[in-house]
Amino acid sequence: MPIWGMVSSHSLPTWGLSRIIGAVLKVQLLNAGAPGRGLNALYMFLFVFNSSVHLCSPNVTPVPKWALIAVAVAVAILLLLFLICIIRCCCGKKKPKKKERVSLHAVSSSTTASLVRPSSSPILLHLVTLCITPFKLKVGVKQAAELKAMDSGGTSDPYVIVYLTSDMKKRYETKVYRKTLNPVFNESFTFQVPQAEVPESTLVMQIYDFNRFTKHDIIGEVRLPLASVSLQHVIEQWSDLVAASKVEEEQLGEICFSLRYVPSTGKLTVLILEAKKLKRMDSHGLSDPFVKVHLILNRKKWKKKTTSVKKNTLSPYFNEVFVFEVPFNQIQNMDVVISVWDHDKVTKNEPIGKLFLGCRATGNQLRHWSDMLSNPRRPLAQWHSLQPPDVVDKALGLKSHLKLPLPSR
Repeated sequence: MPIWGMVSSHSLPTWGLSRIIGAVLKVQLLNAGAPGRGLNALYMFLFVFNSSVHLCSPNVTPVPKWALIAVAVAVAILLLLFLICIIRCCCGKKKPKKKERVSLHAVSSSTTASLVRPSSSPILLHLVTLCITPFKLKVGVKQAAELKAMDSGGTSDPYVIVYLTSDMKKRYETKVYRKTLNPVFNESFTFQVPQAEVPESTLVMQIYDFNRFTKHDIIGEVRLPLASVSLQHVIEQWSDLVAASKVEEEQLGEICFSLRYVPSTGKLTVLILEAKKLKRMDSHGLSDPFVKVHLILNRKKWKKKTTSVKKNTLSPYFNEVFVFEVPFNQIQNMDVVISVWDHDKVTKNEPIGKLFLGCRATGNQLRHWSDMLSNPRRPLAQWHSLQPPDVVDKALGLKSHLKLPLPSR
């Protein structure tokens, strides 16, 4: 009698199924060592299984032929999957990938310098000569790395000032990057220099740490004489920071003041707090400083306030507040000019230094103005360095007052 004729369909789910699963696992283990032994063991199991079922239940309905064929096919599929797994684990090891390398033989030396950064060079420069006559130089501040930590938290708020020694009044500043020692600037500036001054000019890039309530600390600088580089090619290189030089910079002093604007009422509050390290204007080495606050609307003088005079001091303390009415629709077209003057009873008062804030300002002045607009009703105080008066006047580009014609009689 064939094997499938003696298996009961009622006993298979409760007793035969567990036996079949155990046999399948045994066949897998035997077949892993010797493929022939696995099939022989399956045949022996089916024979014993047929006999035991036949003895236990002789009068039950036999299992159909298709059921045993399905079991045999399932076992064969499991064996095949098991063999595939063994083959993939033993013979399917991935070949190690070759390390990627950048070939530097076909690139210029300027590009090579940007790919490999020396450990002691913390700033990456990029120079492009745009035009020879007149001479135009595009200076790119790419990034800096491993800067000195200037804040107590072990970080800095770096930004870069770029200028040429041939025209120190024209300076550019990058954005401030908060709490980082590895800033990525990616900013560029264009300088136009007379051709005769190019050999004697030096490119200066100074990195500062931004502080809201104290003087900004200089981290270091890079000086690149234009005569020492080949300006006919694009230059991109890492450069070392050195201690900043103070030879060519004239210290005019610093001033601290607070700004507050309330859009609903249109009131602008300027609080002049104090100044320090002012330039000596008198023969005895001191000054008699006072502060003027001008409002410029559409490049025309609009309103003015003046503080009291502080006698014989280079570090005056004012703490005087001025309130101006400025409608919200005019705040975008207005500039605030802060100027420090030396009072003289005999001769004309002389300006010590100036600065202006507004949407046309740059650097710290623009940041202070933007912070005021983004924080309405909140007074924001900050220190600022005074600039030469002629530089500020040129940047403002004030229009002359137009005289109205008198009515004819």
